[in-house]
Amino acid sequence: MAELDVETKKWGDSMAIIIPKPIVEAERIKLNQKIHIIIHKETDLSDLFGKFKTSKTAQQLKDEARKDWT
Repeated sequence: MAELDVETKKWGDSMAIIIPKPIVEAERIKLNQKIHIIIHKETDLSDLFGKFKTSKTAQQLKDEARKDWT
């Protein structure tokens, strides 16, 4: 069983992924062979920044978090 990270590519009106040749050879994947793929999307948290409102500055939040470190 192989695990790899890939990016989707546009292929006509669809999306495709490319399985690298070393994986194809190691897993002995042949043309028209059925394979099972599990999709796990990476979570992008960058869109969350700035959405939560607080009365404290970023520095105050950092200071509070560090308060109990020592």
